[in-house]
Amino acid sequence: MSGEDGSNESEESIPVIATNVASVAKGRIVKDVLAAITASTSTSLAVFLTGALAIQMRNSLHFGAGAFGFAISIYYLGAALGSIPFGRLAEAIGGIRIMRPTAVCTAFILLVLAVTVHSWTELVIVLFFAGLLSAAMQTSSNLFLARRIPGNRQGFAYGLKQAAIPFSALLGGLAVPWIALTIGWRWAFVGAAAISALAALIIPRSQVSLADYRARRKNLGPPEDLRPLMIMGIGFGLSVFAATGLTAFLVTSGVAGGLAKSSAGFVAAIAGAMALIIRILSGVFADRRGKGHFKVVAIMLGIGFVGFLGLAIGMGTGTKWLFIAGAVLAFGAGWGWNGLFNYAVIITHQRAPARATGVTQVGGRLAGVLGPVVFGLIVAHGSFAYAWLVDGFVCLIGAGIILYGRLLMLRVGR
Repeated sequence: MSGEDGSNESEESIPVIATNVASVAKGRIVKDVLAAITASTSTSLAVFLTGALAIQMRNSLHFGAGAFGFAISIYYLGAALGSIPFGRLAEAIGGIRIMRPTAVCTAFILLVLAVTVHSWTELVIVLFFAGLLSAAMQTSSNLFLARRIPGNRQGFAYGLKQAAIPFSALLGGLAVPWIALTIGWRWAFVGAAAISALAALIIPRSQVSLADYRARRKNLGPPEDLRPLMIMGIGFGLSVFAATGLTAFLVTSGVAGGLAKSSAGFVAAIAGAMALIIRILSGVFADRRGKGHFKVVAIMLGIGFVGFLGLAIGMGTGTKWLFIAGAVLAFGAGWGWNGLFNYAVIITHQRAPARATGVTQVGGRLAGVLGPVVFGLIVAHGSFAYAWLVDGFVCLIGAGIILYGRLLMLRVGR
């Protein structure tokens, strides 16, 4: 059965017949993973740059913290609305056929944000469409990797691919001192548009006809039971709820805690780098471990809870080093689990990985809708310390529900 690139490869592995064939296969794996990373980064930059550049954008567009939280939520609303439909579309026509046009549209949206957005309303509209494009790219790239990467390399591949999200946060943090405070925040989005254009260029073209692809899909059997996935999506969503506070408010919180704007940006960059490293390493160890992935996710969320406590205590006592340590730990463990979670969902739902991740991502995206709003309200009526504490406990609850969802999967033979 041919893969999406039209080669004589199976759905789940690349046969190695001779040394030269193995070299070609390894080269293609590298190119495919690079394409997925670049594409995923491009669709994540809109929200993470907005979060990192919040202070500059709010001053320029004249709106407050509450309105900013709502704008971030609209991005996740668009992503939530698009997750299941785009997951089904990817399964119907192939991931590659969605990835390339999505990258092109993302480049256009980022340029619109850079050039034409001059009010809060315009920002909200652009972020909504950016969220839709993110849903399209995430589900289609999940299918893309599931069909083109060998099973014993998929943990590493998904770790790298999901590392694109904290990499976007890292770029957002660096954009504060290097771009926003020098030549202006709009140029950061111009640079992001260039990354999206690059992604469109390096995504491979599908060599399988649409008719052949649909014929292949008919042979995969009846749909799978989605009920355990829905429960898993709730746990995923609660865990993401906590992470949205990190991506949207870490820089603002750091400044409120006494850090300079540039220093707060560097803290966000370092914390994002830690999440990037943890996502990659968790994928590497997943390939070696072979099972128990959801348990590891729950453990990581427990460690992330400690990081959120550090953020809360650091803000409450004015202890800067504790705030910084908490940020690194919360980002690293409390947000570094995402790639491992998606990998675990995909390997337990090989017949329809895009649809499966589309279902679980609805929970995460809806959490993205509520997370910034609730965080902003807690800050407005309480403090950053209380907001970080709430995020920590929500993170723990999410870990418990993920473990329960895994139990349900085992009951239905997953």
